[in-house]
Amino acid sequence: ASSHHWLLAWTGLELNMLSILVIIMKPKHPRTAEAAIKYFLTQTIASTMMLFSSTINAIQTGQWDISMMTDKYACTMLLLAMTMKIGAAPIYFWLPEVMQGTTMLTALIIATWQKIAPISILFMTYNHLPPKIMMTIGILSTIIG
Repeated sequence: ASSHHWLLAWTGLELNMLSILVIIMKPKHPRTAEAAIKYFLTQTIASTMMLFSSTINAIQTGQWDISMMTDKYACTMLLLAMTMKIGAAPIYFWLPEVMQGTTMLTALIIATWQKIAPISILFMTYNHLPPKIMMTIGILSTIIG
């Protein structure tokens, strides 16, 4: 997700998600199937929110560049989408259930590697994101875990 075009960043996030689904489903167990479905659905919802926010921003600015996030509603929606992808509070409802249904190594990958791409998108757009909401998410994630 190091692209500066929204569609390429979205494609990178989706490939990242699809690749981890195979790893989650490797052990043949009903809990892994449930974990994979929960992971897929939450990541798909977050990706849809990201596409919607980038579309709103593209309508306002006429550009699909990540660094041109100027619409405040699009920025807020992007922040919430990336928060859901990362699994930060208050939108972390899916993370414990997915981690519980996977192996230890897969849980480690989900808890670390899978968060790099959404965090890099947050870093690329942090100048335009609402600081009060970012601070609230950071404090809640620190307190809740």
